[in-house]
Amino acid sequence: MRAVTGLWRWRHNPLRRTTDLVEAWVALTAAVLLSVAVPVAGWTVGASAQHSLQRAVHAQQQGRTETTARVLRAAPTPPRATTTSEHTAEQRFRRTVVARWTAPDGTTRTGTVTTARTDATPGGTFSLWTDRDGRPVTAPLARGTARAHAVVAGLTAAALCGLGVELVRRLVMRRLRHRRYARLDRAWASVGPDWGRTGAGS
Repeated sequence: MRAVTGLWRWRHNPLRRTTDLVEAWVALTAAVLLSVAVPVAGWTVGASAQHSLQRAVHAQQQGRTETTARVLRAAPTPPRATTTSEHTAEQRFRRTVVARWTAPDGTTRTGTVTTARTDATPGGTFSLWTDRDGRPVTAPLARGTARAHAVVAGLTAAALCGLGVELVRRLVMRRLRHRRYARLDRAWASVGPDWGRTGAGS
């Protein structure tokens, strides 16, 4: 609104300078871009991310199968010297065990996997995701999580687009101010030597 008001004010003003009119047009263009281009950019990126992520979710759900694994025994603990702080933090909530599960083809598999500490006792069961060959894999991405990632991507794109528009506007305004000051300096230099003289310029 300020851009429109400024543009109208400078339209027929006898004191209007070219830079004043350019500034008004730049402000109006920036306002239009912030109102239109920024939401469009956010929506486009978000929709594209949503489409890609949902395809990934579908592919993961098609290629992974959930089964039930039974704990046989605790897996050997690695030497303390080779245990990192990250692994130590993970061990507080998860534990490595030897478990048995059924592969998608019906065969029985045995291997070392990680599970929650509450499910790590021998004889306990827990949910395990496997690929088509029966190898343990991570759970597929949830559709809600994928949707949240897409929303974040769209908001990030909109914010970056808005910052870009504002940065360009500021750079243009700064350039216009420098040109205005340069003109004032030249005008002052042309009348400066005669300033204060009686009858100067008469």
